[in-house]
Amino acid sequence: MKKLLLTLTLFIGLVSVSNAQVYFEEESDSTSFRDRLYFGGNFSFNLGTRFTFIDVSPLVGYMVNDDFSVGLGTTYLYLSREFLAIPSGNRFTIKNSVYGGRTFLRHSIFDSFFAHAEFESLNTELPTFDGAGGTTREWVPGLLIGGGTFQPIFGRGGVNVTVLLNLLHDEFRSPYNSAIVFRGGITF
Repeated sequence: MKKLLLTLTLFIGLVSVSNAQVYFEEESDSTSFRDRLYFGGNFSFNLGTRFTFIDVSPLVGYMVNDDFSVGLGTTYLYLSREFLAIPSGNRFTIKNSVYGGRTFLRHSIFDSFFAHAEFESLNTELPTFDGAGGTTREWVPGLLIGGGTFQPIFGRGGVNVTVLLNLLHDEFRSPYNSAIVFRGGITF
């Protein structure tokens, strides 16, 4: 099922890119490459007794046309997460820095609403459960789809709120507490 969803997402993205490239060629004389770039980032957090998550993720995007953009971003998370050791039932906490990158596609649906898809890979520290209390670092993939709203507040910039579903969410390995990810961000 995950392979089917991944294939459909990539196909939709490629169809959107091809349609957008045709539009871009028609409009290429009116807007420079630099004018089509935008910068920004996301910030999110979840503070709790057994799970603390702080996300700072800058990004750069390129407006292929008025409705479609592509981009890259880096991610840094501070993560403090409690685990339950089985069969002993002991609880232990791992605090670590999570880092990685992502690529994304964004398509405007209505004036202030957009669809969003991204692939990310994050390096995080995980328990080994080897009885010695050790940890190991692993790259954890994520395929996130969803949408959000964008509210312009100055010039080309504004704020956005995005709700995404991580199709590759793994309760144990994923740095996210849930398959549903909420983000808030700005662009300029």
